[in-house]
Amino acid sequence: MWARSASFILDKRLSASSSSPDSSMDANPNPGISAYYQTRAEHHAIVTSDWLAQAQAAVDPDSALQQDGPPACSASKPFSVIDEFNYWRKKPDLAEAVAAIMALAAVIRSSEATTMMELEIELKKASDTLKSWDTSSISLSAGCDLFMRYVTRTAALEYEDFNAAKHRLIERGEKFGGISMKARRTIAMLSQEFIFDGCTILVHGFSRVVLEVMKLAASNRKLFRVFCTEGRPDKTGLKLSKEIAALGVPVKLLIDSAVAYAMDEVDMVFVGADGVVESGGIINMMGTYQIALVAHSMNRPVYVAAESYKFARLYPLDQKDLEPALRPIDFGVPIPSSIEVETSARDYTPPQYLTLLFTDLGVLTPSAVSDELIRLYL
Repeated sequence: MWARSASFILDKRLSASSSSPDSSMDANPNPGISAYYQTRAEHHAIVTSDWLAQAQAAVDPDSALQQDGPPACSASKPFSVIDEFNYWRKKPDLAEAVAAIMALAAVIRSSEATTMMELEIELKKASDTLKSWDTSSISLSAGCDLFMRYVTRTAALEYEDFNAAKHRLIERGEKFGGISMKARRTIAMLSQEFIFDGCTILVHGFSRVVLEVMKLAASNRKLFRVFCTEGRPDKTGLKLSKEIAALGVPVKLLIDSAVAYAMDEVDMVFVGADGVVESGGIINMMGTYQIALVAHSMNRPVYVAAESYKFARLYPLDQKDLEPALRPIDFGVPIPSSIEVETSARDYTPPQYLTLLFTDLGVLTPSAVSDELIRLYL
């Protein structure tokens, strides 16, 4: 789609999925709105329960009466990796990449393959199905790729008894899922040395791993305050501000355009990431880039909290060098059809504006990310 895409941009396989007889099962239930953004809306957004239905009706009025969610399961229905993935991803505290990892582990358990080659082919097909379900989700694609590398990385599997090899794959898959689910706690512990008494922290949007960092700091009786951006249009900053206030931490809520105004009171910026790319930069919620620019100009450190399953083999060259993640935007007033509205949900922050990345692999400088990616994927 993008003529300027770098060589590591993930392939979309749209032609393959559209020609499959089961492609209807893999389709985005709300065309016109990125599945990536639908997942964020379900987990984080401060919206009414019928928000997605209203947004879908604006895109396709004929589909407004359709029911969301996977079809009902029956005893005779074959295993579906998409249904398994949807079951896990609807859990509010589970990241989309971890949901994909758990779904792929279920593929191994339910497989009826009789050889390692058949099992690996089946697992690869399931991974491709998940990645094509939402090509705009960086963490989903990275999680699938890392899972495939982790469970099949040794040639010794080819010489074992098939049942023993399959059992080992199941153990590895479950272990990888367990490691991924513990990543936030590890990151929170690593970040505590950088949060000092009396500091003011600026956060943007709603990040579960950043919230975990704040929770641990509060439980350690550190004295700090937090500035939360509003996070329009879904106002995810409102939810984060309420969560942090419930910890007994002083919180101030800012409109997104007040970041530069408030930056002289800030000691550090803490943000999450939808994806960490090979350059050491991050893909995150729209507005992260401009916050990093302001912080850099005023010599404030920008810290990123991101799990290792979000490390992706991507090398964006500019803001438009990514698969777009679209979202509906309501300005509260009628917008003439002749006016174009920017609907992208995220931006790219280059590595030169980031100070450190807190990951479950350790505390990294942006320049060290490429080395860790080589270790993870090779």
